[in-house]
Amino acid sequence: MTGPGGRAVLMVGGHESLPAHVPRGGVPLPGAGGIHDPGRGLRTALRDRARAVVVPMTLGRDPVLGPTAAQTLAWAGRDRPGDLLLAPPLGTITHLIGWIRAAVLRAVRDGDIRDGDSRAAVLLVARAADPEADAELFKVARLVRRYLPVRWVEVALTEGDPDVAEGVERCRRLGAGEVVLVPASLVPLPPCPAADRVAGPLLGTAALTALVRDRAAEAERRWSRNRDDGLAAAAQHGHGHGHGHGHGHGGEDAPHRHDDLPEFTRTTPGEETAHGERRLHVRGRGDRAQRRSAPGDADRAQHR
Repeated sequence: MTGPGGRAVLMVGGHESLPAHVPRGGVPLPGAGGIHDPGRGLRTALRDRARAVVVPMTLGRDPVLGPTAAQTLAWAGRDRPGDLLLAPPLGTITHLIGWIRAAVLRAVRDGDIRDGDSRAAVLLVARAADPEADAELFKVARLVRRYLPVRWVEVALTEGDPDVAEGVERCRRLGAGEVVLVPASLVPLPPCPAADRVAGPLLGTAALTALVRDRAAEAERRWSRNRDDGLAAAAQHGHGHGHGHGHGHGGEDAPHRHDDLPEFTRTTPGEETAHGERRLHVRGRGDRAQRRSAPGDADRAQHR
């Protein structure tokens, strides 16, 4: 994919957009190319791309994805200011809530869930990450449940606790007559014969591609107007989490706070088509002083 400024558009992901084992070359995204890990995968993808903009494919539960990508970009573009840009993340927690609600409403519309069925249960499924990211998904489920024609909205974590089969069993024990799996990330759902139905992807290919293009265009406008490559803001955000914070990049679990977690707003379904101490410190391309990290730091940060 090529952005409006003629730059290559690259995507990086973590537990919200990549499977547990990432193949060489990244995970294909129809119509948009591949999603790479923010360390080695991104560095490899940049080798034959002189100018690029990178979009973090997070839905709000992976706050270290952007800072890790910023570290890789800062090193790769250390001698060519403005050639490599970091775009805003694909979505936020508020977007995620709206997109899940829209997916549930589509399931009602398509007959996967009978409208008004008080015994229907929705089981949100996502990859297990670190305890805090997983806990956020339970909070999301609680907020998603509001204003929806279903009685239960539960959570299951692939490769986690509860897993999908256990999540379905819990819904049955609560009294659910039917259980519909709904993705809470961009990772395809695993097969689960115990569930009655599986809803479609959280975002369709056209909507997802449009969102990626929008984020890339926003990064281009930011550079044109303010000479802001996006790296400084991402690095600053990383201070509040640290590389010990897992979120799908590996490492020991460490508590952190989400003081900037947005309150729930009633987003509409149509929103989906709108719009170590060796941590990097970047003040911005226009400032004199910058601290650069070594080339391997991004990968080491993922495995701490």
